[in-house]
Amino acid sequence: MRFIDVFAGCGGLSLGLLNAGCQGVAAIEKNPMAFETLRHNLIDGKRYSFEWPKWLPKEAMSCEQFITNFRAQISKLAGTIDLMVGGPPCQGFSTAGRRNPADPRNKMAEQYLELVKIVRPKYIVIENVSGFNSRFNEEKMTSAADEKYIKTSYAEYISEELTKAGYKVSRGKINCAAFGVPQNRYRYLIICSRENIRENLFEELTKTSSEFKKGKGLNPQSPVTVHDAIADLETADKIRIPSTDSSAKGFWEIDYKSPDILSPYLKILRDGFSGAPNSLRLPNHKVDTIVQFMKFRQASEPGKSLSKKARDALGLKKHAITVLARNYPSPTITTLPDDIIHYSEARILTARETARIQSFPDWFEFTGKYTTGGKARKLDCPRYTQIGNAVPPLLSEAIGKMLLSRCEIESCLEPAAALES
Repeated sequence: MRFIDVFAGCGGLSLGLLNAGCQGVAAIEKNPMAFETLRHNLIDGKRYSFEWPKWLPKEAMSCEQFITNFRAQISKLAGTIDLMVGGPPCQGFSTAGRRNPADPRNKMAEQYLELVKIVRPKYIVIENVSGFNSRFNEEKMTSAADEKYIKTSYAEYISEELTKAGYKVSRGKINCAAFGVPQNRYRYLIICSRENIRENLFEELTKTSSEFKKGKGLNPQSPVTVHDAIADLETADKIRIPSTDSSAKGFWEIDYKSPDILSPYLKILRDGFSGAPNSLRLPNHKVDTIVQFMKFRQASEPGKSLSKKARDALGLKKHAITVLARNYPSPTITTLPDDIIHYSEARILTARETARIQSFPDWFEFTGKYTTGGKARKLDCPRYTQIGNAVPPLLSEAIGKMLLSRCEIESCLEPAAALES
C-alpha cells in the first residue's frame, strides 16, 4: 500500500504506516524543523526510506506550494497511490485553545481536499483533534464566508465534500489508549474508501483494538501506564552526563542503560535498538520552579488537571497543568512541556519521555532545538512541538494494518507507474 502523507509533521503517521508494512511515496510538511526530523528518520532513514519521486525536492513546502508548483507531475500519480493521509493543523478547532473559524490554518483542510481530487487515492485518512467535529460559535464569525461553519462542523463540511467526490466516508472519535498508547488522547478520524463497500471503516478500526494490542504483546484488558513508558528514564540513582545533542550548553542528561528486563511496552519502543535514545536532555529548572512544582504535587490529584481553586491559591495563570499518575495513562501530550509534571520528580518531562508517551521508538531521532519562545514561537517547530503535534505511531500502525487487511481481501494493490515520469 503506497501512501502520501500531507501535513506530515515530524512523521508520526508515516512511521506507523511504515511499521504496518505500507510504502511511503511523498510527505508534505511546511515547517523546515519538522520536515528535517521526518527526512532524517523516514525519507532517507536507516530503517526506512520513501520511494521519493525524482521531480520532487526533498524540502519543506506547504500543500499549496506542492499543488501550485507540481500539479502536472502530481496528476500523473493518479491511480498509483493507495492511501493519502494527513492531519491538517488543528489550532483553529482545538477546545484547549481559542476556537477561531477565521484561523487561516483551518483552510488548509480545503487544500487537502483539492489534492484528493487530483490524486484520487483509494483510501483517505484524516486525523484531527476531537474539536474538529464541534460547531463554531456564531458570535466569532468574521465574514459571510465563515457561515458554513455555523451550520456544520468542519468535519461535517469535509465529509460532505469527500462524499461528493465519490468516497464512502466513515468517522468518529477515538482514544489512542485503546491501541496501546500510554495516553488518553482523544482524536477525530475520518476514514474513506473510493470502493463501494458496505463496511464502516471507522467501526472496523475500533473492532481491531484488542487484537492489535495482543499482537504487540500488550494486555488488551489493561491500559499502558506512564510508568510502563518512562520508568527507565527516571533520574534517581542514575549517572548524569553533559547533554550534547543540541547547540545549547550547560544541560545534563542521564547516562542511559537499557534495562535487562523490558516491560511489554518498552520492548515495542526499544524495537531492537541497543543504544541510548536522543532527546534525553533534562530541564534546567531554577530552585523556585522546583519548589513550585512540589506545591503543585501537594495541591493536585495525580492524573487530573490542577483545579481552578488550587491554581488561584498558587497564583498560577496557566489554564491546565497536570501531575502524572504513575499507574495510569497520561493526559494528552501537548506542545507545551510545562503542561505536565513528572509523577515522582519535581520537573517537566524530557522530550524523550514525551516521545515515549506518544509511542515513538527509541531509534527515532528528533532534530533541531528543544524549545523556542517570543516571536519565534509562531514560526519555529522545536522538538517538544514536533512531538506534541504528532499522531501516535501505534495508532497509525493500527490504521495501516486494518487497511492492508482490507486490500488483501480485495486484491486492490497495484504496481507503481508514475514515479519516474
